[in-house]
Amino acid sequence: MLYYLFTYLERTFQPPGFQAFEYITVRASLSAITALLISLFIGRRIIRWLGKKQLGEQVREGENSGVVDHSHKKGTPSMGGLIILISVLTSTLLWGAIAEVYVWLILLATAWMGAFGFVDDYIKVVKKDKSGLPARIKLVGQITLGLLVGSILYFHPQFSDIRTLTYLPFVADETLDYNFLKGVISGVDLGWLIYIPVVVFILTALSNAVNLTDGLDGLAAGVTGIVALGLTALAYIAGNAIFADFLNEMMLPGAGELTIFAASLAASCFGFLWYNGFPASVFMGDTGALSLGAAVGTMALMVKKELLLPLLCAVFFMETISVIIQTSWFKYTKKRTGVGKRVFKMAPIHHHFEANGTHEAKIVLRFWLITAVTVIATLLVLRIR
Repeated sequence: MLYYLFTYLERTFQPPGFQAFEYITVRASLSAITALLISLFIGRRIIRWLGKKQLGEQVREGENSGVVDHSHKKGTPSMGGLIILISVLTSTLLWGAIAEVYVWLILLATAWMGAFGFVDDYIKVVKKDKSGLPARIKLVGQITLGLLVGSILYFHPQFSDIRTLTYLPFVADETLDYNFLKGVISGVDLGWLIYIPVVVFILTALSNAVNLTDGLDGLAAGVTGIVALGLTALAYIAGNAIFADFLNEMMLPGAGELTIFAASLAASCFGFLWYNGFPASVFMGDTGALSLGAAVGTMALMVKKELLLPLLCAVFFMETISVIIQTSWFKYTKKRTGVGKRVFKMAPIHHHFEANGTHEAKIVLRFWLITAVTVIATLLVLRIR
């Protein structure tokens, strides 16, 4: 909104310096500062309100029993994801070009899963029902979001020339076309039959992956904040003709506006860490975890870099794989021998390291460092073609 106001003033009255607000880098910086200040100053009030209402973490009886003790976390205010949501949505609305399809779609995706996460947290901490929102309802929300985002990215006129194309790592001047059914039926467009399910899978997987990662103080917020910095660079490159040409990337008109959102997302996560770092004064809950996963996944899809997600989001990928390995091996060995066996002491894998005696603060710091390395590696991949 402020973007449109300053643009109008600059073009109408031409006050000195106002033309700076047309630059994405300026607005991304202002958006990040705004998000950081909101998360810091609003965060304290939200945490105080959550504590006053006794909306604290509910630890199930026997949870982590005999392996990892998290009983000391009981009563810590949850639903802190509201801090991140308010910060990132407000700063993007203020400084982003909200009429641009890239901007309103990323805001919609973030708010959509944030709403489902909020309902889940509300049931858990307000209604005191530890089961929360049924898993099938969450899945419906994720799939519906995937269908919505996939349909817009496929059928919206702005994406008509690139809708099924995406970046293909390590291959010079090549892209991957999801439309494998092209030409199967003459004159019939079947590309959406592949592309939209891919979008549904990515958004569902990533929102669940962030949720799995949210198990230690500052882990999910810190990792997402670092990933968001990488997405800031990717969005800026995608929307900048000079950088896109230099790196032989697809130029995506309007995608540069995602830089404002990504910068505010990173700043919101780092501001949240002020309260969520060990020992945490607040937890993000599903309100934060589900919305962060949706935001990261949708951004990667819009800048056509979803094939880089396993590297960019290596920690999220590792956490998810550890759960898949653990549950699959347990079911397999129980079926074969009658006694289920485990690969890890606990899953997700951050609990395995915790069960081995590593302090959670050290685990979190190491996972942050791993993410920083993989984000840098992701940006370097753009030149390896």
